[in-house]
Amino acid sequence: MSRLKIAIPVLPGANIANYLNALSRLGAEGVVTDGKSAEGYAGLLLPGGWDADPTLYGQKNVACQHVNRALDEMQLRAMDVFLSAGKPVLGICRGHQMIAVYFGGSLIQDLPTAGDHSRDEGSPEDKVHLTTAEKDSFLERLYGERFAVNSSHHQGVDAPGKGMRIIQRSGDGVVEGIEHEKLPVWGVQWHPERMCFDHARTDIVDGSIVIRMFLNECQRRL
Repeated sequence: MSRLKIAIPVLPGANIANYLNALSRLGAEGVVTDGKSAEGYAGLLLPGGWDADPTLYGQKNVACQHVNRALDEMQLRAMDVFLSAGKPVLGICRGHQMIAVYFGGSLIQDLPTAGDHSRDEGSPEDKVHLTTAEKDSFLERLYGERFAVNSSHHQGVDAPGKGMRIIQRSGDGVVEGIEHEKLPVWGVQWHPERMCFDHARTDIVDGSIVIRMFLNECQRRL
């Protein structure tokens, strides 16, 4: 695979080292960008981070933390630009949630089961739980119907948005994966960049597989 450039729209100072490392190990280059242009990029990666502004999905703030409207608007604009150019989009954690917001969906601001999904305070390791993927979804094709993933979040997707379908849930019903019915858009609530290479674990699947799938789709559409 040629060295693809993958746009990552984040604000200065964002910690995206794990994303950059995973992309590099798979032969691609992650590039921090404002997302205003898709030229020269093969795809768009929306990484994890703090919570989206709930006014974007018609709610008052009751539990959102560290909201940054400038970041939200940057990433939503980037989705416009890249989808208009026909280029694939992968969302991870916050990025997965931003995809739902972009397509008119909504989020749960604070999961009642957040204790099962967020890291224990002071622990360097993510929690792990089993999930179920829908048959014929991209995740089921990659990993099978039931597999374990990591977790580090207190919010989740409620309504996935127009054209998006829910394809993976944890045992307590939290939405763990979504995909668009027609467009090359995929989202996962978990962190595949922390499930591969130097972060690989024996109790979860290999996260590089989903990132590689995304890169293959980017290459295919060049």
